[in-house]
Amino acid sequence: MKQKKKVQEVEPLRPVDKYFAELDANFQDPTNRLIQVIFLPLLFFGIMGCIWMIPFPQFEFLVKLNWHTFLNWGSFFIAIVIYYYLKLSATLSYAILFSIGGMSFFIVQLEYAQKNGGPAVIWVCLGIALLAIVALFIGKGKEKTKITGQQFLQFLLVGPIWLWHFVFKKLNIRY
Repeated sequence: MKQKKKVQEVEPLRPVDKYFAELDANFQDPTNRLIQVIFLPLLFFGIMGCIWMIPFPQFEFLVKLNWHTFLNWGSFFIAIVIYYYLKLSATLSYAILFSIGGMSFFIVQLEYAQKNGGPAVIWVCLGIALLAIVALFIGKGKEKTKITGQQFLQFLLVGPIWLWHFVFKKLNIRY
């Protein structure tokens, strides 16, 4: 009687896994990884804050429902980002949504500070975004491999969930 060989089926790589493998291959330097952990969320925060502060039209029906304070261009940005991440990995999109909730809280706090005579939110967020992008470029300069501008934009898009995937791997949570 012949024994059948067990064939181990290999799960096809999901697009998110392909992105993560490419990012892992292009970002190896430990100093650069630390820079990414610090400045990638700051860049996301800065961009989100800048989009948040773009004036949004005050529709009368929103004012009547008292929804005008909750709807702005940042709301649309958040919806698009969460949808994109949801298509890549539902579990990681929830982590990003949690992060976005915290960032939204700080943007609102900056708005309160601005109303009380503090600096304009747009300038604070723009400064944070510019500082973060410069730091990320400096960090990427430490790498042996060079990436194209398109790969860098892809990194900026997928980077936030890429950082969360390390947390999930460490906690042994499937994403």
